[in-house]
Amino acid sequence: MDKTLQSTYIEKEALYGASNYSPLPVVLEKGEGAYLWDIDGNKYLDMMSAYSAVSHGHSHPELVKTLHDQAKKLAISSRAFYTEPFAAYIEKLSKLSGFSAILPMNTGAEAVETAIKAARRWGYFTKGIPDNKAEIIIADGNFHGRTTTIVGFSSEEEYKKGFGPFGAGFLTADYCNNNCDCKQACTTSIESIKSLITKNTCAVLVEPIQGEGGIIIPKEGWLKQLREICTENNVLMILDEIQSGLGRTGKLFAYQHEDIIPDGLILGKALGGGLMPVSAFLSSREVMDHFDPGSHGSTFGGNPLAASVASKALDLLYEDNLIDNSHELGLFFLKELQSLNFSFIKEVRGKGLWIGLELHKSSMPAKDVCKLLLKEGMLCKETHETVIRFAPPLMIKKSEIEWALSKIKKVFSSI
Repeated sequence: MDKTLQSTYIEKEALYGASNYSPLPVVLEKGEGAYLWDIDGNKYLDMMSAYSAVSHGHSHPELVKTLHDQAKKLAISSRAFYTEPFAAYIEKLSKLSGFSAILPMNTGAEAVETAIKAARRWGYFTKGIPDNKAEIIIADGNFHGRTTTIVGFSSEEEYKKGFGPFGAGFLTADYCNNNCDCKQACTTSIESIKSLITKNTCAVLVEPIQGEGGIIIPKEGWLKQLREICTENNVLMILDEIQSGLGRTGKLFAYQHEDIIPDGLILGKALGGGLMPVSAFLSSREVMDHFDPGSHGSTFGGNPLAASVASKALDLLYEDNLIDNSHELGLFFLKELQSLNFSFIKEVRGKGLWIGLELHKSSMPAKDVCKLLLKEGMLCKETHETVIRFAPPLMIKKSEIEWALSKIKKVFSSI
């Protein structure tokens, strides 16, 4: 590796960019399938997938062709006009998901903001909550994005420091931590949510699995209980599946593991096929029809280029067998990681190809372990200092996971 060339680009980022990221020391140049290459030609197995945005693999040829073909015809037109790609895309997403109404955006955070606006309007115009009194219950340990509204209800103080004042109307309940002593679902979490519901509650907004929180998987039955509570109290159940959706957990949506249907669904990341920022809020006509012209919008949301890519990305989930592959190889990868016998491993947890390996706090920081794996040709990322996340593209092969396991064992043995 040419340290001088690598250092040049790293130094340029430090000189001209904001310091809001702390990247691993590698300068990437190209990607194909499950692999990435740096500017010196070194090859890496991608076990991160841009936080689940590259589920289809890097530069999928059919997605690239779709992008090129549409870009040559019409890329951006704004929603001031109708286009065929957008109409076809939202029809496909609606039929695939079962939700009757789609509002397109670009980034995940934008889709979360859209969901918040939709929930509040439903609360005022359908439920009859007094003006400016609507409340939304969120969960401890959440991560829904980086806007001031969203970081305002984050439980991570570092995300909020220096960005206030924040808006009111958000109440924090306990998330269902699978390590609790509750015997059925999570009594503590359910009671916490119940205690916060009032006549002004319009929605409960949670992740079915917390990603940035450390791949925290609630106890089986928790989502069902949450669904019952929301129904009983006339409260919208909105799930943020920006990372967990579209096959990442071995099903199309993570909530399908519990056979429930939320009132609203937030999608992003993999929806853009690893090529475009594409997100959406999905709900019922009852909820969505409270938007009228001028109440919400996006210059780029639903543009023909993004719509065409997203539509093809949805097709490829099935044509490339990505959902089943995530389920089958996820079980294999999880079992192999759980069988590792190293004293510094606290827990390995996951669903599908979305796995968190938690280290004891007294051991080496997770970021340092990620740097050692980088030297072995594997890219992964830490969260909350102690958790290493493994989230490869869903098209990864078993042989590639076996290679990754050999490198993980090598690095862990050296610690």
